[in-house]
Amino acid sequence: MSTRYVSGVQLARLLGEVPHERPFYAALAREVRALVLDGRLALRTRLPAERDLAGALGVSRTTVTAAYDRLRDEGFVESRQGAGSWTALPPTKMTASPAREVPSVSPPFGAGRFGMAHAPEGAGFIDLGCATPGAPRIFEEAVAAATAELPRYSGGPGYEPAGLAELREVIADGYAARGVPTRPDQIVVTTGAQHAFTLLTQMMVDTGDAVMVERPTYPHALGALRRRGARLVPVGVNEGWDLELIAGSMRQAAVRLAYTVADFHNPTGRLMGEDDRAALVDAARRADAFLVADETFAELGHDLSAPRPAPLAAFDQGGRVITIGSASKLLWGGLRIGWIRATAPLARRLVLLREAVDMASPVLDQLIVRELLLRVDEVRAERAATLVARRDALAAALREDLPGWRFTLPDGGMSLWARLGAPVATLLSEAAGRYGVRVVPGPVFGADGVLEDCVRLPYVLPPDVLRTAVERLAAAYREVEAAPVARPLPAYV
Repeated sequence: MSTRYVSGVQLARLLGEVPHERPFYAALAREVRALVLDGRLALRTRLPAERDLAGALGVSRTTVTAAYDRLRDEGFVESRQGAGSWTALPPTKMTASPAREVPSVSPPFGAGRFGMAHAPEGAGFIDLGCATPGAPRIFEEAVAAATAELPRYSGGPGYEPAGLAELREVIADGYAARGVPTRPDQIVVTTGAQHAFTLLTQMMVDTGDAVMVERPTYPHALGALRRRGARLVPVGVNEGWDLELIAGSMRQAAVRLAYTVADFHNPTGRLMGEDDRAALVDAARRADAFLVADETFAELGHDLSAPRPAPLAAFDQGGRVITIGSASKLLWGGLRIGWIRATAPLARRLVLLREAVDMASPVLDQLIVRELLLRVDEVRAERAATLVARRDALAAALREDLPGWRFTLPDGGMSLWARLGAPVATLLSEAAGRYGVRVVPGPVFGADGVLEDCVRLPYVLPPDVLRTAVERLAAAYREVEAAPVARPLPAYV
């Protein structure tokens, strides 16, 4: 059993105001079950003693005992005499398909076999699995300028394992402008953010090491950690970051590394506040852990006049925060350029490791990224205007066609995290394919099978395409609701 535990006071805070229904123990059991299903209460977490939770909630011990008994009967709690009780999931045959960031609005290969039986005739397949936009308007100008510069480099070997000095200087200047003084020798240019994170895991994670991850989080980060044999320690962020629980998990699990997306979190779009950033860095220091900050979406705020929180690295005094950046979301996914900001000694170690993997990133791509970063304010303004219009179109369509779904309108990023009201996300994903739309279900973004009541909905496609996608999703959802397996809706599917 996991060594993680939650106190009565902490669980009462997570539960909030439990509806005073009769019988109250049933309402309490339902709220605890919801915490497990949406990932805010991690699996294999030891629950507080019945007396402690009763005292924190101001109810009788008998009520808590009855709630635990119901959860035990449903499979959400397991117990062993002398060891206490801990959270679990009942057995399930459902599996979620892996997420992929491949933009496509045309029918994929094999679409006929996949289904699309109910898709409107003449309508193309809509891919809501991708959260990556097309290139910005100034892209061709940047390509022309970069191509003109290319002859300066073509006489040499073209291998720069740390990245072109000119690009590293521009990236370093960008951090300095955000309040984090950075030298070019602290930057390592990589072949995308995924490559950056994979390099870090190869250098810093050994089999069995505990690594804290958010739930939900970026699926390919989970894949990289699993390939290294890491022991994943999920912490729920569906409703935001609970730093007290996060710090406790880091300490109890003795984490080696923590991976976080604090800036317009993928997939929820949430933005971590500065107080929480300071607390998170302090928690990593106290746990003797490194903190990897994925800033892939950091430049994608929708209100350019809103103050931006300082980067996580601004709160770091001991070199524990390692930052990942990327060109794929802000600039274009076809530019496979990312970067790592770390201490200079750590950057040198990464360069040596990287040489055995892919030698260096493409020179022309680096030159294009440099040109675009020199005009980053233009790109940010274009992205903000486009994404706000598309976000609002998606939200309006959801409110009209799927009024029972819940979501918080994000202030940045490229996706909306929708709560379905029932744990049928994987069933919905399968049904949606038959209606000509691909959507990624919540469990893909988690480490342990929860989040079945959530889906990620990117808003990078044009408004009319998004409205059509929601119409199809609504039809698919009605099919799922009407199916025998979903009526009555089970506590867990």
